[in-house]
Amino acid sequence: MEKKLINDHTYGIWERILFQPVFLNFNRLQQEVSGKTILITGASSGIGEQVAYVLADINVHLILVARRKENLQIIKDEIEKKNKASVTIYRADLRIEEELEGLLELIHKSPKGIDVAVCNAGLSINRSVYESLDRYHDFTRTMAINYFAPVKMLLSILPLLEKSKGQIVNVSTINSLLMPIPFWSAYQASKSAFDTWLRSIAPELLQNNVSTTSIYLPLVKTDMIRPTAAYENMPAMCPNHVAKIICQSFYTKRKKYGPWWLIFGQLASTLFRDVLERITATAIKKRGK
Repeated sequence: MEKKLINDHTYGIWERILFQPVFLNFNRLQQEVSGKTILITGASSGIGEQVAYVLADINVHLILVARRKENLQIIKDEIEKKNKASVTIYRADLRIEEELEGLLELIHKSPKGIDVAVCNAGLSINRSVYESLDRYHDFTRTMAINYFAPVKMLLSILPLLEKSKGQIVNVSTINSLLMPIPFWSAYQASKSAFDTWLRSIAPELLQNNVSTTSIYLPLVKTDMIRPTAAYENMPAMCPNHVAKIICQSFYTKRKKYGPWWLIFGQLASTLFRDVLERITATAIKKRGK
């Protein structure tokens, strides 16, 4: 199992500045989640996988969901070698109604209910709108997994989370809080939709003892960004670093996390929107887009 916990992305100077280290108090984490059931979607690789491995030495029940069953089985086998956490895996493409319903049936039949839901599954598309003129499915499939699936899932399990005084963790993106950028319209719209929905209902949930946490992330070295060659040498977070932030939120109940510099990006997005849009349009023109 050790090979999974090794940070396979060594931070350079800029990354050490941009992504400050996180201290994970393992004793507090253990006290908070011991005996609980934690659902993690998108758990077969990247962030979801690393959250599962951080929890491997604690007496928790993990429900790991993803499309790649073989990856889930490997994770289950490695975690259960420790004889601490127990793991239930469920192969599902949450965009498919019948498969999402199957997951919900599994959760509702669980005798211990559910205590934490980590909404991590997602889909990213980097494409000009002019390349999507005959690809309406670019937008329907991103909305399906990034918005509709987690909304339907949470609507179904909210009574269980109320009963356990549970927590919802949304693995979001900094783009939800910044000025939108070209070529990512499908992704940004879908992630922003779920982020807005969750923040909108958060006060209602809090009245019923369900806490919410939104994790706003920059680039993360996962399978999702590999198809975009331009990101190869850009600063990016390590999945294990993000996993520690998520696990820390289990005991701090922090409402949101974002990199320290996000506030400056938000200010720039508000104060200099017109200027930034003109600069972006000029850059696209020079690229011949």
